[in-house]
Amino acid sequence: MEASELLKKVRKIEIKTRGLSKNIFAGEYHSAFKGRGMAFSEVREYQYGDDIRNIDWNVTARFNHPYIKIYEEERELTVMLLVDISNSRVFGTQTQLKKNLITEISAVLSFSAIQNNDKIGVILFSDKVEKFIPPKKGRTHILRIIRELIEFTPENNETNISEALRYLTNAIKKRSTAFLISDFIDDEEGTPRFDEAIRIANRKHDIIGLKIFDKREREIPSVGIIRMKDAETGEYAWVDTTSITLRRNYANWYKNMENSVNDTLVRAGIDFVSIATDEDYVKPLINLFKKR
Repeated sequence: MEASELLKKVRKIEIKTRGLSKNIFAGEYHSAFKGRGMAFSEVREYQYGDDIRNIDWNVTARFNHPYIKIYEEERELTVMLLVDISNSRVFGTQTQLKKNLITEISAVLSFSAIQNNDKIGVILFSDKVEKFIPPKKGRTHILRIIRELIEFTPENNETNISEALRYLTNAIKKRSTAFLISDFIDDEEGTPRFDEAIRIANRKHDIIGLKIFDKREREIPSVGIIRMKDAETGEYAWVDTTSITLRRNYANWYKNMENSVNDTLVRAGIDFVSIATDEDYVKPLINLFKKR
């Protein structure tokens, strides 16, 4: 992509998503993702009714009078975006590709984070971690994130969510709020492969799932005999879409896979929302924030 064309795309996304994050998401984001920890602020003399568990025994011994530690909420958070950039994102039969929707949502979350004085970092993954952008603040940093989401070409095409979650746990030592943005098509015979990894990661971090899908993935239309390609494996196959049995079997497979993913997220204690490529993502995100 030419540099001038890339800059135009970045600027267009910035204008739209920065406005949304400032005018619509700011309050909801702040309420949903308050600081989780408590940082030491100061000591003061003990007063009747204070919690004796907060007594600072060193200062108390020095002055021969009880003093307690005062804590305040840590406002600054680290926000991580775990973005699935496998080839299945290059699909869309409605208003846009899954890839474009993922880029917009990532930009909105990034601008919301820095308006809340939070750091934002990114892990781009396929069936391996393709790129790690360490958490930082600032508009320049976010524009870099948007550029990478638009033009980054992964080395591999398939999906391994567990790899991204393990990398997050190892690379980010401080507890973070991590948005896992994917179509969650990562299964073995209909069973999600990331069950254990997401439970482990959610013990250390606050994981939130954003499931991106296109409604044509849920069912195959009857359009005759067509040649289909598996975006992740690159394999082609001729498919007779007029077959009622084929369409029914596919729809059942997708529904079972979707239910299995939802069950996995619920069991792991993950807040999540599904967003379609032909859907306005503002309302689902706000509802997710309010639910928290």
